[in-house]
Amino acid sequence: MHWKISKEFEFCYGHRVWSQSLNTEFSLDPCLKCRHLHGHQGKILVYLEASELKDGMVTDFKHLNWFKLFIDDVLDHKFILDINDPLFNTLLPNINKEDLISFPQGYKLVNLTAFKDEETHITELYESYIIVDFVPTSENLSAWFLKIVQEKMNKLNVKVSHIEFLETPKSKSTFYA
Repeated sequence: MHWKISKEFEFCYGHRVWSQSLNTEFSLDPCLKCRHLHGHQGKILVYLEASELKDGMVTDFKHLNWFKLFIDDVLDHKFILDINDPLFNTLLPNINKEDLISFPQGYKLVNLTAFKDEETHITELYESYIIVDFVPTSENLSAWFLKIVQEKMNKLNVKVSHIEFLETPKSKSTFYA
């Protein structure tokens, strides 16, 4: 026997796919819209599985509340930027990549202590970026989310089978463990 449960999470975010290229035979036009700064209403579906139930469950759905908090506190209404984006220094002027604050979940933030005396709008600019070490495509984001969830769920001996990430209601990527 095998059981699988899932839970959905939504958030608004912005990104830029600086590596986008198109084959006009398939895309029908050469417009590289994803290279522009743009935003989405994203949806993450986390799938957990087990071959044995504990207390009649794969795990309690509330055991994913920490992920909701992560999404709300770290990602919601933020701009996900690849540290290797050629526009990094243009989008984040006066930021030294070596001074970024690293987090175990695989992202970095601007160290705002250097800007504590700046005007509020400068601080708001810098705090709106989540910096990652990959091009923030739907595919790469789904893989990143799976890694984050699996590392936490290991403490409960719960397996993440896969993550589905909907960048739009009609565009989805899936990453399997």
